[in-house]
Amino acid sequence: MDLRDSPEDAEFRAEARRWLASHLVGAFAEARGAGRPGREHEDREIRLDWERALGRAGWTCVGWPTHWGGRGASVSQQVIWNEEYVRADAPARVGVVGEGLLGPTLVAYGTDLQRRRFLEPIRLATEMWCQGYSEPGAGSDLANVQTKAVFDGDEWVVTGQKVWTSYAQWADWCFVVCRTDPDAPRHKGLSYLLVPMAQAGVEVRPITQLTGTSEFNEVFFDGARTGRDMVVGEVNDGWRVALATLGFERGVGLLGTILHFRRELDEVLDLARRRGRASDPVLRQRLADAWIRLFILRANTLRSLSGLDGPVAPPEASIAKLYWSHWHRDVGELAMDVLGADALVGEGGSGELSDLQRLFLFARADTIYGGSSEIQRNIIGERVLGLASEPKAPVA
Repeated sequence: MDLRDSPEDAEFRAEARRWLASHLVGAFAEARGAGRPGREHEDREIRLDWERALGRAGWTCVGWPTHWGGRGASVSQQVIWNEEYVRADAPARVGVVGEGLLGPTLVAYGTDLQRRRFLEPIRLATEMWCQGYSEPGAGSDLANVQTKAVFDGDEWVVTGQKVWTSYAQWADWCFVVCRTDPDAPRHKGLSYLLVPMAQAGVEVRPITQLTGTSEFNEVFFDGARTGRDMVVGEVNDGWRVALATLGFERGVGLLGTILHFRRELDEVLDLARRRGRASDPVLRQRLADAWIRLFILRANTLRSLSGLDGPVAPPEASIAKLYWSHWHRDVGELAMDVLGADALVGEGGSGELSDLQRLFLFARADTIYGGSSEIQRNIIGERVLGLASEPKAPVA
């Protein structure tokens, strides 16, 4: 695997750097680094303006086909854009759910009507999206969802509850996995619906996290309505579409995230040096191990991206999810050990969390959201290594 830029990719990288340097100025420059995990509420309006500036200049949805408003960028160029974006310390994106998850799903499975209606507002950041998958009794076991949708005239009526719904308090629309055939087996009776959030039948309740902020939400659908034509794919074939969306979560954006991880690790390394902790042989070994594992993560992620074929990422992509989530959690714990007793109080003795304390607290969720580590191990064991399936509980 050649990690060097081709001449075409090098030109693309230079163009991305020039644009970011010339446009990340004024209020946008003041919002550098805002909105990272655990701080999603920061500078929302400025970040939304920035997202729209990106869209007008063609720097959102760079991997989408050109006839749907994208640049048709190759995987390597999408990686380059994500890396340069992080290097510029640009504000955290606010349209990631629409651009990274729903948009590619509509390109692959949506109708022309759905693509014409939704792709352009996603690209220009005039409509925001959230994901309605997990429920109180159906987290990693997505096939167990109980939120139901039934026909009433020309509309679907949706009733149920979703949980851990990121950015729901700012979303205009939600793509919701619903049970549309209660008599069908678990995976067979699901449909993938597009539901507007601004209606009387939708209630959003933010969930206060360990960081004191509220990225996640509960969403209650009580007779919420959406059009009959708002099904992506076929009715009762939502499982296939939902898996495609999950596949896009393992995409090129992880390479940009890895640069964030490198910055966090550099902060831990600098802290260890300033406090004289880098000479401790045990901590020194843990710091070196974290650096080596991060290098392995990037190389393995690039390798897995080179195997992408069609809209669903291969099961090998679960290796990256399992690996990075445990790496990130371990670095949070390492940061607290470097801080020592100071980790127990707010920054400078205040009640405010430092970036490293926020890292530690937020990273506790990394091994759960987006598919828990237990689920990832099952996928790797059964679909990558070909091991026997996990025993299923007998049906009562």
